[in-house]
Amino acid sequence: MLNSLSDLARQSLAALRVLLVLTVVLGIAYPVVVWGVAQPLGDRAAGQPVRVDGQVVGSRLIGQSFEGQEWFHSRPSANDHDTLASAPSNLGPLNEDLLATIDERRSTVAATESVPEADVPADAVTASGSGLDPHISPAYAGLQVDRVARARGLDAERVRELVEAHTEGRFLGIHGEPVVNVLELNVALDRASR
Repeated sequence: MLNSLSDLARQSLAALRVLLVLTVVLGIAYPVVVWGVAQPLGDRAAGQPVRVDGQVVGSRLIGQSFEGQEWFHSRPSANDHDTLASAPSNLGPLNEDLLATIDERRSTVAATESVPEADVPADAVTASGSGLDPHISPAYAGLQVDRVARARGLDAERVRELVEAHTEGRFLGIHGEPVVNVLELNVALDRASR
């Protein structure tokens, strides 16, 4: 019995030493090294905040909702752009609730933009997987140009130029589709309206 107690004590001390070493290495040293390596990247390591007059108005990487006729609208979000609840709806493509939601969104966008429902692009009615996508397609941005120009009292061609200036091409020229960052476009739109 004495041997088993001393063995147990020895094993417990070894486990405690491993716990302490791993806590220091993985809980302190590793995060400090990652933080240190990221510092030269500046804002890229801080979530790429977008600033207006020195104030952070959002992140280039996280979508947010814009209400009102004077703004370009983001794509729908299954979680109302809540970063703590980042997730899709998990409804399958044949789910009746999802199809009804998409039909309702399509009707709303068509009425808001004064276009036929057939002209409403897919990203105007479907949420991204994370619910936090900061981008819309150039087609959806183009669909909104006339409404935004009218609401802002700007020439539609000037607003169209802003959309083109904020359209990002395919990654490395081959991956993905061209996109428009809604927050950055709305910030530029606000500056052009002053």
